[in-house]
Order: sequence, then C-alpha cells, then structure tokens
Amino acid sequence: MTAGPVRVAYERGVTTLALDAPERRNALSAGLVGALADALAACGRDDAVRAVVLTHTGTAFCAGADLRDPPGPDALVALLRRIVELPKPVVARVLGHVRAGGLGLLGACDIAVAGPEATFAFTEVRIGVAPAVISLPLLPRLDPRAVARYYLTGERFGPAQAVRAGLVTEAGEDADAVLAPILDGLRRASPQGLAATKRLLTARVLETFDRDADGLTALSARLFSSDQAREGMTAFLERRDPAWVW
Repeated sequence: MTAGPVRVAYERGVTTLALDAPERRNALSAGLVGALADALAACGRDDAVRAVVLTHTGTAFCAGADLRDPPGPDALVALLRRIVELPKPVVARVLGHVRAGGLGLLGACDIAVAGPEATFAFTEVRIGVAPAVISLPLLPRLDPRAVARYYLTGERFGPAQAVRAGLVTEAGEDADAVLAPILDGLRRASPQGLAATKRLLTARVLETFDRDADGLTALSARLFSSDQAREGMTAFLERRDPAWVW
C-alpha cells in the first residue's frame, strides 16, 4: 500500500514504512514529512504493530531537506519527536545514501542497520547552515569526537565509520540478514515491555528536545534565511562550488 510518498507494508507484527520518492532521492519535502508523520501515528495506534522498519526505495535513504519544497523546522522537529516517542521500536534499514536531515531520521530511530552501499554525510556546513534541528536526537547518542569531525567537515563516510560513531547499530554485506534476528527479538517481546523499555532508552533524548528544540529551530530558520545559505543552496542547485570555497 502507498500513502503518497510513503509505501506501507505489514508482516507478522512489523510495519515497514518505505520512503518512496526516489526521483527526489527521498528528500524531506513538506509532503513527505507529513505523510511519514501520519504513517507513524497510525502505527502507534495499531495494536497489531509490534515494531516499525523505516527504509526506502531507490538508491538514497534520504538526501536531506528538499530545497525546492522544504518542511518547516517545526514540522521536522515534530517528525523526529514522533519517532522518538512512538511506543513501538523504530528500526532503520539503510541500503543507500543518507545526507543532512536524513541523518536526523537515523538518530531518532532506536536501532539502525546498514548495507555495504550506504554512505553518510552531514553536508549542512557546505551550504552555509548547520545540523541544528537534527542534533536533537543525534548529539545525545553519537560519539563526540566522531560527530565533531563529520559535522565540521561535511565529508562522506561509510558503514564501518557510522557504526563506530554510534549512528548505525550494525552493518553487514546483507542488511536483511543483519535485520532478521533483530526483528525476531522484537516479535518475541511483549508490547508493554517494549514500550516501557523504549521510554527508558529515550528519556535523555526527550530531555534534549524539551530543553533545546525552540532554540535550534530558531537557529535553523535564521541560518536558512541568511545570505551565505542562499549562496550555498544556489550553488548546490547549479552544481558549482559556493563563493567561499578556496
């Protein structure tokens, strides 16, 4: 079943939500963010859903914000918080490229597995902004030294580095083989036990949302409206280096 840019499937207690806008590299448009939020809310209400797998069609898991139709910062915060607060575990299955805001989705998930073709990059600094809103779920979970390097340089890294940084739980040549015992374990767990355990695991992340969401949303809005961000986004769309590159 397809709900706009999100494809929905169900099997033995697990609902799979696949980002399904491959022609836009599953970039976070206002429409995709809204559709994914609605699909997650439906999973939260459905007693038959034990866990959620978040994955993608095409070669990109998520290319970050859609610069032609970006979601508002408040909508992105709400989506990330919905993943964190959902009383069902959310497991990311990554077989392709993840950039910028897409990494916020991974940070919000409880478990993430990646295949060998997955690549990752915090590209915000290269267009004149910062990984502000996505830091809400990421900074409490990532290794500080690793995140400093990748936040500040925008360089691309692979599955092994993502595991060491704490962004990905496990990587392997066959992501579905890695995923199978995880889903088996979740299917064997009680709904009450999963919900209570997830609350324990996400308490510190939610404290960060409560404390920092307003400030980071304001920072994001201010940076995106700046002259440097306009130059960075224009350069990106025109496939050229921005003016500040040496």
